[in-house]
Amino acid sequence: MVTQVDQAPDQYQLDIIAKQLGKAPLGLDAIAASDEQGVPLVLRMSPIIDGRPFPTLYWLCDTRLNLALSKLEAKGLIKQLESRLSEDTALLAAYHQSHEDYVSRRWHYMTQAQRQQIESRGYRNILESRGIGGISNWNQVRCLHMQYAHHLCGSNVIGEWLDAEFSIADSLST
Repeated sequence: MVTQVDQAPDQYQLDIIAKQLGKAPLGLDAIAASDEQGVPLVLRMSPIIDGRPFPTLYWLCDTRLNLALSKLEAKGLIKQLESRLSEDTALLAAYHQSHEDYVSRRWHYMTQAQRQQIESRGYRNILESRGIGGISNWNQVRCLHMQYAHHLCGSNVIGEWLDAEFSIADSLST
């Protein structure tokens, strides 16, 4: 079971995250989603790190989910999804709404200080036009991991489809 939490990690969770990623992430703002044992699944990242825009709002950190999605990527699922998007205008429109949700959430979570830094450095346009995981071409999928991370915390049609077709969330029970 996935729980949206949006809270600062405690030391125990920071240790788990470092183990999951092989390092402590820079720019971690909060745990966005966890499993029922409190293990972090998705991290919410700062929009600006070391004075530069960070394109990924949601970072999938769970090794079980990452493995399941990597296997699908290795089978060519991204190209299949992009082909389907090019043929299905309703799906493409829903996917564009997913990007809009992502951009909106990124701005929602920004502090006033982050907004001022983004404005003063001229990054506003980048963070308004780049969608899920920093994608500039909203017709591309590019990575299932960032799509699924957004799905667990927001509204993402690709993530919804992944759960419907492949029961990705079931990876958490293994």
